Amino acid sequence: MFEIKTTDLAGRIGKIRTKSGLLETPCILPVIHPVRQSVAPKEMARIGFKAVMTNAYITLKTFGKVAEEKGIHKIIDYDGIIMTDSGGYQMLKYGDVEVTPLEMASFQEKIGSDMAIVLDTPTGIDVDRRRASETVEITLRAAEETLKVVRAEETLWIGPIQGGSHLDLLKMSAERIGKMAFDIFALGSPTEVMESYNFDLLVQMIITVKQVLPIDRPLHLFGAGHPLTIPLVVALGCDLFDSASYMLYAREGRYLTEFGTAKLDELTYLPCNCSICSTHTLKEIKEVGVEERIQKIAIHNLSVLLKEMRTTKQAVEDGRIWEYLGMKAKAHPKLWEAFHSLINHHYEFLEDGTQLFKPRAIFFYEPHDSMRPEVLRYHKRLIEDFSVKKKTLLLLPESDVKPFYKSPYYIKLIEALGAGLEKVQVCFLSLPFGVVPVELSDVYPLSQYLSSIELDYDVMKEVLKHVKEFIRKNSFRKIVLLNHLDSYSPLFKMMASSLKNCHIIDALSDTNRSFEKAFKKIAHIIGAQC
Repeated sequence: MFEIKTTDLAGRIGKIRTKSGLLETPCILPVIHPVRQSVAPKEMARIGFKAVMTNAYITLKTFGKVAEEKGIHKIIDYDGIIMTDSGGYQMLKYGDVEVTPLEMASFQEKIGSDMAIVLDTPTGIDVDRRRASETVEITLRAAEETLKVVRAEETLWIGPIQGGSHLDLLKMSAERIGKMAFDIFALGSPTEVMESYNFDLLVQMIITVKQVLPIDRPLHLFGAGHPLTIPLVVALGCDLFDSASYMLYAREGRYLTEFGTAKLDELTYLPCNCSICSTHTLKEIKEVGVEERIQKIAIHNLSVLLKEMRTTKQAVEDGRIWEYLGMKAKAHPKLWEAFHSLINHHYEFLEDGTQLFKPRAIFFYEPHDSMRPEVLRYHKRLIEDFSVKKKTLLLLPESDVKPFYKSPYYIKLIEALGAGLEKVQVCFLSLPFGVVPVELSDVYPLSQYLSSIELDYDVMKEVLKHVKEFIRKNSFRKIVLLNHLDSYSPLFKMMASSLKNCHIIDALSDTNRSFEKAFKKIAHIIGAQC
């Protein structure tokens, strides 16, 4: 039912097989009211949406038996993939619904839903532990009862996870629902978290459930429909999203952009090239009637959401979701805060889906990029898997030429020391990888990266920590630093004052004579001919 094509961080591109066709993930499903449709589902298909979500509870209350006879695809006039919500949102908003989980399960099968959701009891966020625990148990019972009565094998059933901000309850709910025979899982109650910009809590909620759910089934995130949150939740491994934000924003006159929303009245230009913005002026949109203006803004908002989803998927495909997420995170301080929390506390979770080899080079912009999974994975494997018996370590600054063993000064070093180099373990100091043995310098990603990280004090401390760890692991007796870049001088001075038996050899003028003197000093230290 679910096939994963590629991954990056915890994000993945996959395909879900439904009775109405294949659905590529990650995918956002616009929420459509089954009765009132300001934007027709066929218009959404024209824009590029392959699936939508509508409300089975409202359909039942409005159409009753007629819906069973006609089917949900005819009711909303859409022949694509349809997910139906069971009324959980109405329960969260109004406190109760006039239907049982078994009745909703039967109804969703009869109307021909492609993907159907168990009638859950949402937790919400601002509830005490007693109420949160109640919603979890009620939802789990509804899930168990639903699976006992469903008959239509072609319908994909979605098991909801509740618990809200009570992470231990959320984990327990995910563990129990994960053992049930659901095709898809869904994380409830994130909308209120996102509306309050509590992105750090959102990260914790998603990771809590992802760590215990089976990895071979998709995860749906309720209510995630904003260009800022899409890269974050995709990077965390969410596969499906539904949102009515495009319409809710439009009714408030809010115009989506790549980095947030803006009131239409605050705009001077239309910073978009969608079908609406490329054929209308800002003045024209403002002057049309209220309902027509809402429709036009909604279509624009849908176009922005689809573009964001496609851009995020391409970043996953290219192995660049880290870079893209970092760029998007700077659009809001709370999102930037969540990004740093992700960096500092969730390496193993992110490392699992990060490929060993990527189709493109890695870009490093700032010191925090040194915490990305590729770097931390390299540090771990260097210590665990790379051992040498040589007693002298020769460290050189990294080179613009990659792999490093092709750099001109390394070639000069070989020519000068010849067989004497056999006594020395030669390594380069790379930002941000730290110690890079010359033997590994052409292994991905050690020669497939570009960096603009500068050597400030914190970066130097981090590099020094890696150097010390490497020295302890291999018990080097002598450390020789060949400094031929002024920019590395502060780092080498810090290392010399912190390491025992450490020698700095300067070759700061880029002349053959300068290097000859440096090589002779190195030869003397290691006891070799030059």
